[in-house]
Amino acid sequence: MTWLVVAKKDFRDAVQSRALWALVGTFVMLSVVSTYAYVEVPELFGGSGGATFDGLLLFTVGITGLFVPIAAIVVCYKSLAGERELGSIKLLLSLPTDRANVFAGKVLGRATVLMFGLGVGLVVGLGVGAALLGSVDAVSATVFVLVTLVFVAVYAGIMVGLSATTGSTSRATTLALGFFVVFELFWDVVPMGVVYVVEGFTLPTELPDWMYPVMQVSPSSAYFSTVTALLPDLTGGVGTEPVGADAGVDVTAAGADPFYLSPEVGIVILAAWLVVPFAVGYYRFAGADL
Repeated sequence: MTWLVVAKKDFRDAVQSRALWALVGTFVMLSVVSTYAYVEVPELFGGSGGATFDGLLLFTVGITGLFVPIAAIVVCYKSLAGERELGSIKLLLSLPTDRANVFAGKVLGRATVLMFGLGVGLVVGLGVGAALLGSVDAVSATVFVLVTLVFVAVYAGIMVGLSATTGSTSRATTLALGFFVVFELFWDVVPMGVVYVVEGFTLPTELPDWMYPVMQVSPSSAYFSTVTALLPDLTGGVGTEPVGADAGVDVTAAGADPFYLSPEVGIVILAAWLVVPFAVGYYRFAGADL
């Protein structure tokens, strides 16, 4: 049994789950409602120059940056920990397969489930936005959707990797929620706190250079910076900020000489989040006593 067979089985099982369709329905509704709100009242979301398709894409970054981590936790936290807890992982490994194929198949299967749900929501939401605005930038929309799907794959790999480190679903839940709290809710507070203490309990007028790459370590911040790097015109005169996600690096740093001060560093960080959790998760799963 290859990793592709495992992934197909995982996806088929998920398609029959009400949780997947609830995920799809929730994101489609959220995408349509938020798109309509932005197009009709852009001033509420910082769009002082009126609603534009580029502004809609930038606004949607914030929605997906918040929704993807939560959806990944729901879909992936029991992927391997649940099977180990129930003992079904032993039955799966009794088939002609190995732990590498099982782990890779689980990551691909859960990533595909998330991509399906989020992809449908994005296409519907952006389609509604294009209809309301009467314009569409097909190239920007395609790049945005592709980067978002990579972001979805990143979070699927992170959550399956965390699930692979334990045989308890309660511990897997704790790890997943802990990751979300640390890296998505409070990550920016830590470097700001360090600067505050180092500067004698005052905030400097200009932040040190090392703050920019550190603040992008959060997957959602790296995601936003990647979108900014690949679609630099998106932030040009749009005047809107992503809702529900930290922007990470200031886009004005794009023209700076050091690479680590530019949004392009987000691409490197996002790639690292794609590779490192997969490697660590497989290492822990391969050596686990099942």
